[in-house]
Amino acid sequence: MNPVVLIAEELAPAAIEVLAHDFDVRHVDGTDRPALLSALAEADAVIVRSATQIDAEAISAAPRLKVVARAGVGLDNVEVPAATARGVMVVNAPTSNIVSAAEQAVALLLAVARNTASASAALKAGEWKRSKYTGVELQGKTVGVVGLGRIGVLFASRIAAFGTRLIAYDPYIQPARAAQLGVRLVGLEELLREADFISIHLPKTPETVGLIGEKELAIVKPGVRIVNAARGGLVDEQALADAIAEGRVAGAGVDVYAKEPCTSSPLFAFDNVVATPHLGASTHEAQDKAGLAVAKSVKLALQGEFVPDAVNVQAGGVVAEDVRPLLPLAEKLGRAFTAVAGGVAASVTVEVRGEIVNHDVSVLKLAATKGLFSSVVEEQVTYVNAPHLAAERGVEVALVTQAETADHPNLVTIRGALPDGRTVSVSGTVAHAGARDVLKLTEVDGFDVEIGAEGILLFLRYADRPGVVGTVGTLLGEAGINIAAMQVARREAGGETLMTLTVDQALGADLLTSAADSIGATAASAADLRDE
Repeated sequence: MNPVVLIAEELAPAAIEVLAHDFDVRHVDGTDRPALLSALAEADAVIVRSATQIDAEAISAAPRLKVVARAGVGLDNVEVPAATARGVMVVNAPTSNIVSAAEQAVALLLAVARNTASASAALKAGEWKRSKYTGVELQGKTVGVVGLGRIGVLFASRIAAFGTRLIAYDPYIQPARAAQLGVRLVGLEELLREADFISIHLPKTPETVGLIGEKELAIVKPGVRIVNAARGGLVDEQALADAIAEGRVAGAGVDVYAKEPCTSSPLFAFDNVVATPHLGASTHEAQDKAGLAVAKSVKLALQGEFVPDAVNVQAGGVVAEDVRPLLPLAEKLGRAFTAVAGGVAASVTVEVRGEIVNHDVSVLKLAATKGLFSSVVEEQVTYVNAPHLAAERGVEVALVTQAETADHPNLVTIRGALPDGRTVSVSGTVAHAGARDVLKLTEVDGFDVEIGAEGILLFLRYADRPGVVGTVGTLLGEAGINIAAMQVARREAGGETLMTLTVDQALGADLLTSAADSIGATAASAADLRDE
């Protein structure tokens, strides 16, 4: 049965096409709460826009849910903490509408500067009053940008073409970076006093709600025009209306509101306010890009791959192409480590060696952590909840990198200290066979091996002597277990030896014990490294 992807709001046909071949795509009206909760019962993924609420109740109604995808930038309608607690990945499309949002802010600023909307309405009503709607030029004016994130930067680069002077308030950007953009960083109060135009480009957080209110509007430069196409509530709408009524603010362009849908606001009473119904992302291009982005993320998530746009994954961000093949390797090494260790370690170090460390490899620690707990807990282990599972059990996971490695172009080692004082390690590498990546184990607890990191692996440790290989082979053959590969590693003749086998099907605990007893093994374990 294919995983079920529930689409709760309109999605671009191209996005649905991405999912249709591999998944059971179903549709529901996300605003119909009973229908949504019912449909979620069988959903492995749900895709929403802004109208569907995915809260704790909705997540609880979806026992199979693995990913919530918001086809847009904001996540106001998704209860991320509740999803994280359940190990459900939350993804959005953080760059899908940045161009559209920046262009909307520019459009509002120009419309306010030239009284475009009110002049158009007057003319259509039969009035020809050119002098009444005289506007102002942008050239030579000071434009204050509140927030130099991705959209703020795009807005600044576009508005600079009008011959403006740019100042910005953003406590999280370095002055040198702002200077590269041709922007002078200032404090918020200085920006309010100097700017002829102010455009807001901040996320909505407890710190930014009400950032510009009555106090701030009391010190603005007289005649300033203010644009908010970011998030509702960043500007106090009543305070802004009062400032416009008093003449301190010459006009405003507003695309977002504290409560949406919004059909009544004190701002709507003014001709010099251009008000639009949250159109920042409402372009065909942005909608298509958002849908395609989250469809690809959902596909990756349901295939067990790392998703760069997951907002509740600790090592988020783009993963370099050279690093990607090491993700499944690190996870499988984590599974192998737990099998060899026979339990959870007190502390673990993920060691990454080779030229690969020239890239950001922090995601490999996350993948290894996911593997460490995959056979330890009953719940589904994901990139989302793996760090929480480690923290709950007091397991510290560290990352160490080194640019050089002796025998392999890249090498990943998981080394851990067990509660009884023992140290266990497993290592592996990614080799290339034509266009195919081959995952290999290269070391298990100090023994050099070279065997595929795939399928079901058995590890048997015993004292070296003749006949052991035949004994194990016979026992497994009589049980109908086929051996796909086998390797024996020893430090010296007659000394401690490790036999590693790849078998075609899982062994029951009784059979594994029988195999160990038949050769007097000092340790025996099995690791399931099959792709999930």
